Amino acid sequence: MGKEIKRIGVLTSGGDAPGMNAAVRAVVRTADAYGIECVGIRRGWQGLITSDFIKLSGEAVGHTLSRGGTILYTARSEDFLTEKGRKKAVATCKMLGLDGIVAIGGDGTFRGALELSRLGVPTVGIPATIDNDVGCTNYTIGFDTACNTAIDCIDKLRDTMQSHERCSVVEVMGRNAGFLALYVGIAVGATAVLVPEHALNFQKDVVKRIQDSRLAGNTHFMIVVAEGVGSAVDIGKRIKEEVGIDPRVTVLGHIQRGGAPNARDRETATRMGYYAVRAFAEGRGNCIICTQEGGIVEIPIEEALAMKKHLQMDRYAIMEAMQIGSHIERNKA
Repeated sequence: MGKEIKRIGVLTSGGDAPGMNAAVRAVVRTADAYGIECVGIRRGWQGLITSDFIKLSGEAVGHTLSRGGTILYTARSEDFLTEKGRKKAVATCKMLGLDGIVAIGGDGTFRGALELSRLGVPTVGIPATIDNDVGCTNYTIGFDTACNTAIDCIDKLRDTMQSHERCSVVEVMGRNAGFLALYVGIAVGATAVLVPEHALNFQKDVVKRIQDSRLAGNTHFMIVVAEGVGSAVDIGKRIKEEVGIDPRVTVLGHIQRGGAPNARDRETATRMGYYAVRAFAEGRGNCIICTQEGGIVEIPIEEALAMKKHLQMDRYAIMEAMQIGSHIERNKA
């Protein structure tokens, strides 16, 4: 970049994720360590357009490491999708004297960062989304906490489903990706997991799994559905029609985004925030901070956005093996 970095902005955009505050904290405190001033942009890209900001310091972000949500708030901005809106954002950067922006969020956030960088404002992205669907990074902030929240809820549901010998259909988040659903499904020993990456064969993926489980001696069943597959209510209705049992449907919804981040998300967010500021301090920008093979790497934004992440379908085989193994043990007994 060549230019000395004296002041940067930090924002959170898109869906919130546990650990975003830890990332903001790390950005601010690392900036302090490098002698760089930090300005918090509130309400994502929209805040950059409307000049909605707050001066941040190490003291200001104290006691935020364990807080869920985002102290900078978040919003989706239709205005930023327009050339006029982006020019206003650039004008705000000039008015505030910002030499760069750290943008915390998912793919949509990074596409905004790319557009801003093309207009001359250096940007660094930090991946944070409970869907874990950012192609350039192995892990996104918030995923592990969201998984544990869903697991805790499903474990409680299983208690009552087992008591009443019922079928439970649980809808988790994941409009375009099934990482959360499949991870959670394996962790709770689900009867079936439905994800958008796998074309749904209702007879094979749902009906047969319930039938096989019942023949093996089970009297309660857990079906985990990613929201991108379709409505859990509709799945429940089909189960009632085709299997003859009356499921109870639970949509976990936004509860998965809330709560204090766990150790993994706090630690990962802190590392990513540190490396984001270090990239600026060392004269680099227009990149995304990613985890690869346990380490932190910087990938240019355009290259990062072109990368795809595929669901590890071998986890389906693992889930099936767990079901088959359970059936074998029950039959031996």
